Amino acid sequence: MDRDSSDEDDARRNLTYQNDTTRSGFNVEGLEPQMRRRSKLTFHKGYLFALVLPLLIVFIYFSIDIRSLFTSDISSFKFNTVSSQIRESQLQALHLLNQQQSSLLSIWNHTLVNSNNITTVQFDDIKATLLTQITLNKHIQQILLSPYKAGDTLQNGTALDPSSAGYSFHRCRKVDQKFSERRTIEWKPRRNKFLFAICLSGQMSNHLICLEKHMFFAAILNRALVIPSSRFDYQYNRVLDIAHINDCIGKKVVVPFEDFMKLKKNHAHIDKFICYFSTPQPCYMDEEHLKKLKSLGISTGKLEAAWKNEDVKNPSRKTVKDVEEKFGSDDDVIAIGDVYFADVDRDWMLQPGGPIAHKCKTLIEPSKLILLTAERFIQTFLGSNFIALHFRRHGFLKFCNAKKPSCFYPIPQAADCITRMVERANSPVIYLSTDAAGSETGLLQSMIMLNGKTIPLVKRPPHNSAEKWDALLYRHGLEGDSQVEAMLDKTICAMASVFIGASGSTFTEDILRLRKDWGTASICDEYLCQGENPNFISGEE
Repeated sequence: MDRDSSDEDDARRNLTYQNDTTRSGFNVEGLEPQMRRRSKLTFHKGYLFALVLPLLIVFIYFSIDIRSLFTSDISSFKFNTVSSQIRESQLQALHLLNQQQSSLLSIWNHTLVNSNNITTVQFDDIKATLLTQITLNKHIQQILLSPYKAGDTLQNGTALDPSSAGYSFHRCRKVDQKFSERRTIEWKPRRNKFLFAICLSGQMSNHLICLEKHMFFAAILNRALVIPSSRFDYQYNRVLDIAHINDCIGKKVVVPFEDFMKLKKNHAHIDKFICYFSTPQPCYMDEEHLKKLKSLGISTGKLEAAWKNEDVKNPSRKTVKDVEEKFGSDDDVIAIGDVYFADVDRDWMLQPGGPIAHKCKTLIEPSKLILLTAERFIQTFLGSNFIALHFRRHGFLKFCNAKKPSCFYPIPQAADCITRMVERANSPVIYLSTDAAGSETGLLQSMIMLNGKTIPLVKRPPHNSAEKWDALLYRHGLEGDSQVEAMLDKTICAMASVFIGASGSTFTEDILRLRKDWGTASICDEYLCQGENPNFISGEE
């Protein structure tokens, strides 16, 4: 056993020295055996540690970002500092916004008291601007407050909802037409007493205004009104609801030409033909139309002038009393010629609902088929919030250029005016009623933009059997009728949230009449690029 142990120690010693040349010069043979054993064990652990340590360092280096161990505390400190600054800035902003809101509310309340020196429209614009700022302030406060506190109120309890604070406001609200304050006349026709309507000037819009004035004259003179034949005038029953007029009055006050001729056994005589206008020609009526009357079985007497120098180009103001004195008669059938240009008690005539007492919103109303078609078109293409634009161009250049300043505007200027109204009315779409060429409407469309977004101009498309909005007109054979299409345009415009019209256009005036009568007129309605609200011209407000 001693020999075996001695051999093993010698082998270990020889192996160790052979692999460690740096220690070959040491003399270890003279050391005590116990010291030699302890020394061998110590050298063995040292070499093991020396081998493992570099591997451990390499492993730690690649496994852990050493820099983060030293910078984590610093980054944490910086983050906390920035976060604290953001919080402080946000709280300061909230404080300043709260002060701004109080100041704006103070201005709002001040304008409600001191508004006598500005116009109604200017005052509404000021209020709308203030409310916009208050609402914007509300949104900013909510955004800033949301990370720290749930809910819609500040810590001091200030309400953020304008409507709940009692200062909500609609910028383009409807005009109060004050129907209860209307001045009216009762229409009570005498038995077998008729006024034969004659309307010859201009297009359909002129004729409708002429017809409305004839109704006023008939009510003053206590006569039923005879609607002209389609062979002499337009076919009114295709665009108007004639029965609606009688229903609103509660008695038969308008008589279709065919019914009148049956009553007269197909031969009628105009007993007295008293012309309202004498210049440029009596009754504003030429020989051709007199011949047409005769061909319809209507005979006439001599044309007389009520006033010698009453000119259509410069009509003088008349009163109801003047009409009674000049046209009052016991004759069965009378005619007074075209009265489109007549100026009789203008304020009474132009008031919302008209001058005649009735139980409806308006007497002269589009036919039911046109009304339903307009509603279906709006439901399909526009929605309830839209601007209607009557953009008259064809034949309007010469008319407008005779005015100073001209009412005919270049496309860029018109686009700028329309865009301002879009912003004011906050409407997403525009209905375009126009006779302009595609080159003009295309340029207009490209220039109407708000906040980088194009505001679409919508026109009525041609008939398409796949679309159902115009099916009623097609089914009743009314498609393609220019007068029906014109009345459909007017009806859609009259239903708009805001209307922009063409100054001097009777088409526009007809739309304005409907808007006033229906109660759809807005304080934002205006003539294009003129800023003149047509709803206030006649003193409604």
